[in-house]
Amino acid sequence: MELIVARPEGLYCPPGDFYIDPWRPVDRAVITHAHGDHARRGNRHYLAATPGAGILRARLGEDIDLQPLPYGTPLEHHGVTLSFHPAGHVLGSAQVRLAYRGEVWVASGDYKVGPDGTCEAFEPVRCHTFISESTFGLPIYRWQDQACIFADIDAWWRANAAAGRPSVLFAYAFGKAQRILHGIDASIGPVLVHGAVEPLNQVYRAAGVRLPETLPATATSKGDPLLRQALVLAPPSAGGSTWMRRFGDYSDAFASGWMLLRGARRRRGVDRGFVLSDHADWPGLLWAIEQSGAERVMVTHGQVNVLVRYLTERGLDARAFQTEYGEEDDSLEPTN
Repeated sequence: MELIVARPEGLYCPPGDFYIDPWRPVDRAVITHAHGDHARRGNRHYLAATPGAGILRARLGEDIDLQPLPYGTPLEHHGVTLSFHPAGHVLGSAQVRLAYRGEVWVASGDYKVGPDGTCEAFEPVRCHTFISESTFGLPIYRWQDQACIFADIDAWWRANAAAGRPSVLFAYAFGKAQRILHGIDASIGPVLVHGAVEPLNQVYRAAGVRLPETLPATATSKGDPLLRQALVLAPPSAGGSTWMRRFGDYSDAFASGWMLLRGARRRRGVDRGFVLSDHADWPGLLWAIEQSGAERVMVTHGQVNVLVRYLTERGLDARAFQTEYGEEDDSLEPTN
C-alpha cells in the first residue's frame, strides 16, 4: 500500500487520513517546517514538531489549532504510527516517519546534513521509502564549510565599516537570517534588522539559540552615524524598496546557495554573493538517501530528473513526485 500519495491538496496519507505540508486547506495538516511553501494558513488542525511551534504561531497566527509533538515521540492515528525527527533545515524542521503494517516511509521535507548551531542536526531515519527534496540536486552544488562563509561575510562587513559604508545583507527572514546572526563576529559593529526579521529572532532566542543584540533598522535615518559600521539584515523583498533609502551609499550582498552561480548573482544586482544554503548539497543528498537505507526514493522539487536518473543508474527504485513546493519565499513577512 502507498503510505503517501499526491492529491490536488498535497501529500496525502490514505490510511491515516491526513496531509503532509498541504498546499490547499485541509482538516488535518502535518507540517515539516514553517517556510511559506510548506506551512500555509487555512488548515483546521496542525501537527508539528515541538521546537517549531513558536515559529508556526509567529508566521500563521497565535490562534491556529496546533498540536506540538516532541522529536522522536510516536503518535498513533488510524493505525499509522507517526513521529518527527530533526531535518537540520531551520528551527523546528522535521522529517515525518510513518509506520503502517510493517511498512516505513519518511517524508523529509527540506533538509541539510551539516549542523549550524541554530537548529537540531539532521538525524538519519531508516525506512523502506524516502521522500527527498532535490533543490540543489546537481553535482556542481558542493558547499564550503560554513565557518569559511562567515569569515568572508565578516571580512566584507569589516572593509565596508572601515570605509564608513553600511553593509546590507539580503537573506530569508526565517532561518537564514538567524543562522547568519549566530555565525558572524558581532563585535565589528551594530547589527540592524528589518521588521520581518526581529520577531523571528525573538522566537529563536526563546528557544535558547544564541543571537547577538539587534536593533530595528527603522530607528535610523539617512546620515545616521550608526549606519557607517552597521550590518543590516533584510529579506530579499526589501531590495529596491523605499525602505532602503535610509542607508545612503551602501554595499549590498545576498546569502543563498544560488550564489554559487554567477548568473544568479548578476540577476540579483548585488555587490557580493555568499554561498550559504539551508538545503543539502549534492553530496549531502546522496548521503542522506544512503543513510535512510531506502530501496525506493521519491524525489520532489528541484533538480528532480537528474537525481532520479542518478539513483536509478545505481539500482534504486527512484521516481519523481509532483508537488507545489519550491524556494522558500518571504510572502508571509511584513514589509516594514
